[in-house]
Amino acid sequence: MSVEYAPLGFVGLLTPQANTTVESECGILFPPGVGQLSGRLTSPRATIEERLLDYFESLDTTTRQFAGVPLRALGFACTGSSYLAGREREDDTLRRLSEQTGCHVTSSARSVVEALRTLDARRIALVSPYPDSLTRHSIGYWESRDLHVDVVARIASNPSGGQHPVYSLGSDATMRALDGVRGRFDAVVLLGTGLPTLRAILATPRIGQAPLISCTFALAWRCFHALKDTAPSAPSLLEWIAGDGWRDRYRQRAVYP
Repeated sequence: MSVEYAPLGFVGLLTPQANTTVESECGILFPPGVGQLSGRLTSPRATIEERLLDYFESLDTTTRQFAGVPLRALGFACTGSSYLAGREREDDTLRRLSEQTGCHVTSSARSVVEALRTLDARRIALVSPYPDSLTRHSIGYWESRDLHVDVVARIASNPSGGQHPVYSLGSDATMRALDGVRGRFDAVVLLGTGLPTLRAILATPRIGQAPLISCTFALAWRCFHALKDTAPSAPSLLEWIAGDGWRDRYRQRAVYP
């Protein structure tokens, strides 16, 4: 199968059906030579939480969308599903899918955990665009991963049409929420793969001494590092947070240069 446009390897992304952020942010974060292919997670369920669980329980089927593409990494870009499925089910599913597909399969939530370990971060602040129930599930998930949630800042959203409220938000809402994040913690996590985050990370890579990451940012970082035997040496995670390697691509493509 041709890899002419992907000499560094193909990364597959499984993205919630109404999410308009993941592909755009990964397209900026991945360097030239990485082939990005997307599949859509779909569900007829009526509520957000029912859809999130449906996405998780359908992963065996949705991963087949990539057929014989020689993927090097596959990212499940839906953090909320991990909260509801829980740590053990998530770990078992990702391990099994990695064995079945022959590539590194991860999730946005697991990627955040690995990024926080790389940063030696245990105490975290969350910036949440979620409804109260999903925020509580989120806190439970992070604490099951031996992280301590010290601060939760909320982003006001305007849900409409039955879709996830995160899809109504832009970078301005994210940056306003960051203004209110205060306390002692090791890292700040912007929740929700539908939340635009790159402008905020470039503007505020740290709050005090605490680095800022997002779910999609962590997923892109982890998937790119799965290509390490074909990719050139990548910036460290802290250098990536500072914009090394992708700042210019953001300025070329984003609404806010």
